[in-house]
Amino acid sequence: MKDSTQIITCQNCGAKNRVSLGTSKQPVCGKCKEALTLSASPVIITDQNFAAEVGDSSLPVLVDFWAAWCGPCRIIAPIIENMAKELAGNAKIGKLDVDKNPVTAGRFKVQSIPTLIIFKDGQEVDRIVGAGSKESMLRRMQPFL
Repeated sequence: MKDSTQIITCQNCGAKNRVSLGTSKQPVCGKCKEALTLSASPVIITDQNFAAEVGDSSLPVLVDFWAAWCGPCRIIAPIIENMAKELAGNAKIGKLDVDKNPVTAGRFKVQSIPTLIIFKDGQEVDRIVGAGSKESMLRRMQPFL
């Protein structure tokens, strides 16, 4: 995998830090010098932050288009959480509630949920419609890591 960076917000002071993911050194905040941790949970993606979280990401991004009332969405939620931990530093995992963010859901023509879309350099590169296993989702992500 090529060397890439990620913006990490410091949990101590709130400063945003650009961190190289290609190093084994523990990243620290440039402002307060506290240790930084990579996000190990899905990022909440909205109509307002989609461009920053997905379009500007140097990492591949898997976005779970879901809704609270959707049974299959609730079934795969723990898988999405687990993937966020497992792929931290190599990919970004996000969740977009289609009921609260209809503009982005409409833009990508999401007509059935759950729909998982993989983005690379801000462009859709793959789409998974329906609930699946963690192994099948990881297999679909692999070419983009």
